[in-house]
Amino acid sequence: MSLVLADIGRWAELLRPFWHILLVWVLAWLVLRSLRRALAAFKLHIEHKVEREPDGALDFRRIETLTNVFRYAAGIVVFGVAAMLTLGEIGISITPILATAGVAGIAIGFGAQSLVKDFFTGLFLLLENQVSEGDVIEVAGKSGHVERVTLRHIRMRDYDGSVHFIPNGMITTVTNRSREYAYAVVDLSVGRREDLDRVFALMREVGAAMRADAAVGTAVLGEVDIAGVEKVEDAAMTVRCRLKVKPSRQWSVRREFLRRMKLALDREHPPASPT
Repeated sequence: MSLVLADIGRWAELLRPFWHILLVWVLAWLVLRSLRRALAAFKLHIEHKVEREPDGALDFRRIETLTNVFRYAAGIVVFGVAAMLTLGEIGISITPILATAGVAGIAIGFGAQSLVKDFFTGLFLLLENQVSEGDVIEVAGKSGHVERVTLRHIRMRDYDGSVHFIPNGMITTVTNRSREYAYAVVDLSVGRREDLDRVFALMREVGAAMRADAAVGTAVLGEVDIAGVEKVEDAAMTVRCRLKVKPSRQWSVRREFLRRMKLALDREHPPASPT
């Protein structure tokens, strides 16, 4: 009987690290799950508070971006701690590892300066709310729709579908076209002998019609602002105007304005009937 108990004791002693490791990873999973649920609850709470604000859509995108970054960072911290505890349970002292990591970190740091710069730049991009997922931006010579923002890079997709990954450390200037409002700037080429007063009147009429149109009117925030003649050439002149629109809607509004102006000018100057 004593031999059986001794065998059981030895097996228990051998399996103790295994049970400890299992417990560590189960706890890590539970902690990470709890953190993610807490982040989801916090996100929902904040969304309810900002959903009635005028720039609520912008706040929603910022909340989504920050939540994704915090979830990613929490996963790294939790699993990193679990990995260190696992090494301790299997008999590997983490003190020399930490010391070695410190020395190696100094050496690697010289070669990883760009990576560190990426993380710090990404952190300030998020804290200062310069970029959020869903924005249309121009950065590092590229422009497109932001699909993902991390502490390491920005992923965005341009008009033809190409995906660009921009390391945050390369970012010096961010042009964000999705904040508060934008302007649809229209340059219209008309004949040099065209009556300018009539052209300006047509622009105002088209702008008013677009504001009254249920399909596009919600995107237009103001009346047509006519700048005047921008350029005069031998046979034509360029007239410029702009419309204040919702963020990221300037391109679609501009195209619709040009389409309607073309139709309006055609009505003013119908083609001659064939003889």
